[in-house]
This record gives sequence, structure tokens and C-alpha cells, in this order.
Amino acid sequence: MATLKETRTRIVSIRNTSKITQAMRMVAAAKLRRAQDAITAARPYANQLQKILSNLAMAETDFVHPYFESREQLRTVMLIVVTSDRGLCGGFNTNILRAARERMEQLRRDVPGITIQLVPVGRRAAGAFKQSADVVRSFPDVFTGLNFSTALQISTMASDAFLAGTVDRVEVLHSEFVSVIRQDVNAMQLLPIAPSAETSSSRASATDYIFEPTRAEILDALLPQYLNMQVWRSLLDSNAAEQAARMMAMENATNNARDLISSLQLIYNRERQAAITKEMLEIVGGAEALSGK
Repeated sequence: MATLKETRTRIVSIRNTSKITQAMRMVAAAKLRRAQDAITAARPYANQLQKILSNLAMAETDFVHPYFESREQLRTVMLIVVTSDRGLCGGFNTNILRAARERMEQLRRDVPGITIQLVPVGRRAAGAFKQSADVVRSFPDVFTGLNFSTALQISTMASDAFLAGTVDRVEVLHSEFVSVIRQDVNAMQLLPIAPSAETSSSRASATDYIFEPTRAEILDALLPQYLNMQVWRSLLDSNAAEQAARMMAMENATNNARDLISSLQLIYNRERQAAITKEMLEIVGGAEALSGK
């Protein structure tokens, strides 16, 4: 059984830890507010841009932009895996890395001999796939200072590989911010661009368009912005989801520490009471022994 000193030391140590986790929860909550505002502001533009491009993709014309061309034979897939730079956020990174490995196994089962090019984004993904031969480029330390230029680099690398024919499909695996208590792992096909489910369901009622300037010029101007925005949106989503997961993890850790302190305090009081009772019995026993003489 632990001594009074050991129990008291544990209580002090856990109380100090709870102060740290409480401070980290407050920091994560402040960062979450900014990250949530950023993704909330970016979503309407990204959704509308995707809707416009889906409509343009369905327009009746002989011209098909290379970004819309679906390859007949799937030989190479680029998988962009977005995680956080730091830990202490519960199962946030574990869920994404597990989903990435499951996706890789599924692709290898469905298409024997397929080549997978991994692009880890975030220090945790870069560390997890550090020894993998599938990694073509890593982007560690992205969320330390999240910048739109990172999205430009990722989207440019993906589009160049797709247009060159070295990659037949580009997928982005990231965590989507739904609410403070819910973050879903989301797999998005970046290239080739596929019509959305809403647009596909209304294909029969699609109208013809008159393009001014030409359809090719419009798509050449819009598609790079679309790719940049989709990658940027996935980074913003992941950043907000990370802060939400960290806030909840630190809140749970703080609550668990307080519960443990209460249990240890009860044990400490019992041990202290037992020690005092023992001392009193020894004093009484010694007094009776002396009086008997």
C-alpha cells in the first residue's frame, strides 16, 4: 500500500497535469474559433464553384477538358493523406492513417499491380509513412503556419502529374469538420473531376450553354482555381477538425484527472485517518502499560 507521502505526491502531480490540460483545452478552443470561421467562410465559394464546373462538364459539346477525362485503365493513383503536425488530439490522426491504409489495401485488391503514390501532408503522416517506398513527396509542418501557398504547391503537383499521364487518379483523404464533437474522415476524388451527385441526378434536365468566350477558355481559367480551392478546403477542414479533437481530448483528460484526484484524496484521507488511529492506540496502549506498573 502506498504511503501518505507517495499518495500526496501523486495528487500534486496529477493536479499539475490537470492545469496543463486545462490550459491546452483553452488554447485549442481559441484556435478552433478562428479555424471554424475560416472553413465556414470557404465552404460556400468551394461548393458553388464545384456546382458551376459540374454544370459545365455536363454541357452538350464535343470538347472535353483533360481534367474531366477518366482513364480507361487505372494504373497509378496518387493518395494525398492529410493529418496534423502535433499529437494530443485523441484518435484524430489514428483514424486518418487507418483509413489511408485501408484505402491502399482496397486499391491493391481491386486493381492488382496498381501503383500508389503517397503524398503525406502534416508531420504525423510524414512520420507514419517515412519508411514507405510509395512516398513521392512530403509536406510536414504545414499547420504550424497554414498558408494558401501550400495548397497551391499540392494542387500544382497533382495536376501536373495527372496531365502528364503519370497518375490516373488523385484522391485526398482528410478529416472533415462537422461539429465540435464530430469529425469524419472524408475521401475526395480530386482528379479527374467527377460531376456531383446532385448534378448527376438532374442530368436529364440539364440545359445547353452559350459560352462567351469559348468553353475551353472558361474551363482553363476556372479549373486551376477549383483544384486550389478544393485542396485549401481540405486543409482548412483538417485544421478545424484537429483543434476540435484536441479540445475534446484535453477536456476529457482534465475531467479524468479531477476524478482521479478525488479518488486519491479519498484514499489519502483514509490512510491518514488510519495512521492517526494507529498512533492513538499506541499512545493509549503505552499509557495503560505504564499505569499497570
